[in-house]
Amino acid sequence: MGTSEIQTSGTPGGTRQTPAAPPAPGEAREPAGRQEAAPPAAHAAPDRWRYARHLDLLAAAAGAAGGADEAGAVAAVLRDPDPVMAQSAVVTHIDRRAVRLLPGAGFRDWARALDSVLDGHPFPARRLREWTLLKAMASGGSWSAAELAAASDWCQRTAVQSPASDEALALLAASARTRRVRNAAARRLHRRAAPRSE
Repeated sequence: MGTSEIQTSGTPGGTRQTPAAPPAPGEAREPAGRQEAAPPAAHAAPDRWRYARHLDLLAAAAGAAGGADEAGAVAAVLRDPDPVMAQSAVVTHIDRRAVRLLPGAGFRDWARALDSVLDGHPFPARRLREWTLLKAMASGGSWSAAELAAASDWCQRTAVQSPASDEALALLAASARTRRVRNAAARRLHRRAAPRSE
């Protein structure tokens, strides 16, 4: 007999090919559709799924009953066994919420509630402090040059793009950590001053 062939098309006359190695007598053939084990990179997928689920949970808590249980949801996420991933999810949530709350009067109560559950989690705690600094600069609240000078690159970049005071922009133009921020602050100051000189 010639080499056995298998039909790979669902219709008669379809393309045929020779299997690489026929099963030995008495050996079960591999079930159709069975796939080989996933490559090692696939093991990271559960972390990505948990990250997305955490963001969904936090968004739902923020939107339910005026965000009354948002701090509790943040605390629950921070109990995840992967602290790096959990803190990253919380920081993403803080950024999304702060952008919406910054112009309004509810920002301070929101920040105070979250601050109570961020103890021992330096990354989200610092991000919340820096959003509070940005709020103070935008609304004429109390802030210090030392706070802004010690702030992260992210905070200084965000300050340049926010409705910061001339005082804050002058400080950043003179002593921001990166040239990009210094130049951006100087350009904003120049644009603000231009109408006054006309």
